[in-house]
Amino acid sequence: MDQKNGNFLSAIFLCMIVLLGWQYFVVEPKLAAERARQAELQKLEAEQNGFGNEASDVVAPTVNSLGFVLGGDSGNGALNDQQSVSSIDKGFANTPRLKIQTPELSGSIALMGARFDDIELINFPTSLEENATPVRLLEHATLGDNNTWQASYGWNSTDGNAENMPNSTTLWVIENGSVLTPETPVTLKYEAPNGLIFRQNISVDAHYMFTVTQSVENTGEAAFNLFPYGRITRLGAVPDAPIFVLHEGGIGVFGAEHGSEEISYGDLREDPAFDMTTTGGWLGLTDKYWATALIPPQSEVFRGRLTGSQNAKGDAYKALYSLAPKQLLPGGQIETTGRLFAGAKQVKLIDNYNNQGIMKFDLMIDWGWFYFLTKPMFKLLALFYDIFGNYGLSILIVTVLIKLVFFPLANKSYVTMAKMKKLQPEMMRIREVYADDKMQQQQEMMKLYREEQLNPLAGCLPILIQIPVFFSIYKVLFVTIDMRHQPFFGWIKDLSAPDPTSIFNLFGVIPWDPPQFLMIGIWPIIMGLTMFVQMQMNPPAPDPVQRRVFQLMPIMFTFLLASFPAGLVIYWAWNNFLSLLQQGVIMSRHGASIELLPNLGFGKNKKSGGDDAGSGNQSS
Repeated sequence: MDQKNGNFLSAIFLCMIVLLGWQYFVVEPKLAAERARQAELQKLEAEQNGFGNEASDVVAPTVNSLGFVLGGDSGNGALNDQQSVSSIDKGFANTPRLKIQTPELSGSIALMGARFDDIELINFPTSLEENATPVRLLEHATLGDNNTWQASYGWNSTDGNAENMPNSTTLWVIENGSVLTPETPVTLKYEAPNGLIFRQNISVDAHYMFTVTQSVENTGEAAFNLFPYGRITRLGAVPDAPIFVLHEGGIGVFGAEHGSEEISYGDLREDPAFDMTTTGGWLGLTDKYWATALIPPQSEVFRGRLTGSQNAKGDAYKALYSLAPKQLLPGGQIETTGRLFAGAKQVKLIDNYNNQGIMKFDLMIDWGWFYFLTKPMFKLLALFYDIFGNYGLSILIVTVLIKLVFFPLANKSYVTMAKMKKLQPEMMRIREVYADDKMQQQQEMMKLYREEQLNPLAGCLPILIQIPVFFSIYKVLFVTIDMRHQPFFGWIKDLSAPDPTSIFNLFGVIPWDPPQFLMIGIWPIIMGLTMFVQMQMNPPAPDPVQRRVFQLMPIMFTFLLASFPAGLVIYWAWNNFLSLLQQGVIMSRHGASIELLPNLGFGKNKKSGGDDAGSGNQSS
C-alpha cells in the first residue's frame, strides 16, 4: 500500500480512536458520577423526609411523588398537575383570560391559576406553506389532549396554610389594565380568606421576556412565613432529540462557577430529579428552536429543580425554583420579581438578554463542545447575512475566507503532493525492486522522503482542518433558529433542511415521492461530482482494495450527506470546487502533471502506473 495513502487511513483511524476514547474515558465517567450523585441526593431526600432539613438558609417545600408541592396544589381538594389535565384544562379555553399582544407574541393568560398557557410565536410559521399557522409554544390541553406546556408564579407557606395560598383553581381578577402589551403592564389580584392579598404585576418586552412582580399584603392579625416560587410544567409524550448533537429537555445554569446543566427528556424520565441551591442563574425546558425559562432574582439564593416522571397518565416534566421564606407581619407587605422567557432561541436576542444581567443565558443555545468555533462561525455568517440578506451567500463567502486563512498550510500541503507526484516513477521502481521485502521497501521509501525533504502526512492536514470547520457549520445550521426557513436560490427554500429534490423521480418530473434514503437531491449530486473530480486529480493508489475504496467514497458521501441540511452540502460542494482550483494551480506551478483526464480514461497516466485508474487522497 502506498505510504502516503496508508498514512491517510491511519490518520482517520486515529481520529476515530481519539473521539471514541474521549467518549469512553471522559464523558461516560462524568455521566456515571452525575447519576450516582443524583441517586445519593434522592436517598438523602427520602431520609430527611423533605427539603427543609438542608444546611441552608433556604427553606424549600416538601416532596411528593411528582416533585415540588407548589402553590398549594396538593392540599384541601386542590389538584395536582396530572389531575389538572383531566378535570381542569379541558375547560381552560372558556375561563376568563388576559389577552397578550406584542410584535412577536400573541395569546393569553388564564385567570384561573394565573397561568401562562397560550402563546403563539407569530413570526415563526409551522411550515413554508402559504398561510401556515404560527408555532404555538405554551398551550393548555384541548379536545381531551393531555399535551400541555405552561408556566406560573405564586407563593406557598411554611406554616401549613396551603389552603390560603393561590393554586391552580384560584380565579384571579384584573385589577389594572386590560391587554398585556410592551406599553401596558397588567396587575392581577387575589384576596385570600385569611386576609392576605396577592398581586402579580406582569409586563412584557417587545420580544419574549415577561417580568412578574409578585407582592403579598397582610391585612389580617396573624404573621405568616411565605416563600415565592416559579414553575414550568410540560405534560404529555415528548419525543427525544433525533440526534446526539442536539439537546432537548431540562436546561439551566446554577451559579457562576457552573456551566449549563442539560438533562434530556429521556434522562428526566429515568432519573426523576436534579436539584441545586445557588445564587444566580436560571432553569427551564427547551426544544430545538423554542424554550421556556424561569429567571429568579440574580442576587438571591434560590433552589432550582428539574424533574420528570412517567406513569399511566403520561409523562410530566417540570422546571421549578423557590426563594428563601420571608416573614409577613400584620399590616406588612413583601415583594419579589422574577422573569419568564417563552419564545424562540434567536442568537442575538439571547445574547442581549445575557448582557442584561441574566447569568450565562447565552448557554440556552446548544453550541456544543466546539462552542469556541461554532459561535464565531455563526457570528461570521450572520455578519454577511446582514449585508447580503442570504445565508446561502454567507456560506459561500465564509468558505472563501476560510480558504484564505488556511491558504499557507493548504499551499504547503499541495506543494508536497505535487513533489510526491513527481516522485511516483521512483516510488514505483522501489515497489517493484523490493516487492518481496516489505521492510526494505519501507526503509527505501523513508530514505527517499528524507532526501527530498517531504512529509507524506502533510497531504492529510487540510482534511483534518476541515473536520472541525465542517462540524461547526453543521452545528450552526442544525441548532440555530436563524437558519430555519432561510432560502438560498432556486429550489432550496430552507438551508436547515435537506435538498427536497431526488434523482429517483427525475427531480420532480415523475409524480412519485421516493423513500427518505432515496432522496438524493441536486446539491448532494453536485457535491459527489466535485469530490469525485477532486480525487481523480491525484495519482491512482497502487493497492487495488484501497483504489476501490477511494472510487466508492464519492458515492458513499453522496448518499450520506443527502439527508444533511442543504446549507452544509452547499458548503462542502463549494469547498471542493475551490480546492480543485487551488490544487490545479499549485500542481501546474510545480510542474506536476494533473491526472484527471488519464484517470477518467481519456489517456494514459504518465509515469504513474500506465493504465491503472483510481484515486489517491482527497485534499481540501
